[in-house]
Amino acid sequence: MAGHERPARPAERRGPATALDGLPPGALRRGANGAVELVAPGAELPRLPEAVAGLRGLTRLDLDHNALTVLPPFVGALPRLRALLLYGNRLRRVPPELSGARTLTDLSLGANELEHLPERLWELTGLRTLNLGQNALTGLSPAVGRLRRLRMLDLGHNRLGTVPEALGELTGLCDYLYLSDNGLTRLPHAIGRLARLDYLNATDNRLRALPESIGDMAALRELRVYRNRLERLPEAIGRLGRLRELHAAQNRLRTLPESVGDLRGLRLLDLRGNPLQHLPAAVGRLTDLRHLDLRATRLTGLPDALGTLPRLERLDLRWTKLERYPAWLERLRGRGCVVLL
Repeated sequence: MAGHERPARPAERRGPATALDGLPPGALRRGANGAVELVAPGAELPRLPEAVAGLRGLTRLDLDHNALTVLPPFVGALPRLRALLLYGNRLRRVPPELSGARTLTDLSLGANELEHLPERLWELTGLRTLNLGQNALTGLSPAVGRLRRLRMLDLGHNRLGTVPEALGELTGLCDYLYLSDNGLTRLPHAIGRLARLDYLNATDNRLRALPESIGDMAALRELRVYRNRLERLPEAIGRLGRLRELHAAQNRLRTLPESVGDLRGLRLLDLRGNPLQHLPAAVGRLTDLRHLDLRATRLTGLPDALGTLPRLERLDLRWTKLERYPAWLERLRGRGCVVLL
């Protein structure tokens, strides 16, 4: 064979990877039992190669932060696909055929240019996580309630004016629900049915009140509702026995319900930027409270019960003009609490 070039290996022996043009080295990963993963985040791909349709063992397709403008319908025909991650692309539509990917458990379509979703998307009833945040969605179908296996749902940073009562049917939600930075004026009463949810974020909306049913969210540990238009907190909030953090800054609250004292596990209470005129003595029952932020409120006095909080580590009173500073502030400082005036 001296002086002759070595014959090329027949193309059919090289498999479908030969037609996966533009993918970075190592993007295609093969595992046991014929499983395949295609992982190429940040590769600036403008399109998904047609040859991907031939990867029948594909279980994970991670193309976050690329330049895709179209999702080919064949993705819905991949029989083993479990994770489809397309965060940070330029998609303007989702093909209805994606509903054929019934093995999907994780779907990320966040930070694209989606204004609408196909009704058939809600046929993906095996989903555990669904990220639709940072798009331009103006509505959400009540059919979202079919996704009862969801553990996490991100709808933040869209243009939603309402969310349907069907949200309460997502009783599998246990990790978090993001509704932040929309145009919501109310939360559905049915949200109280999310009794397993750990984290609720509804910041940067136009909420004027929270439903009394929020007290039924027995597992809630963190509630973020800052930068809304809340004029009061419901009395039922005191039933959130597992709540650790309550972020209610920059609303229109003038006082708190007496039931706030029942939040015995609360560690952080952020009320800065509210027109608070009165703080109930019941806050003295928050024996696990570590951080209390009262910056830029209209309080002129503080209940003496605050001085008895045994675990308070930080009390922020900057830009709040008290008529007098109680003597117990110095006692708090003396035992190591940071008091900011």
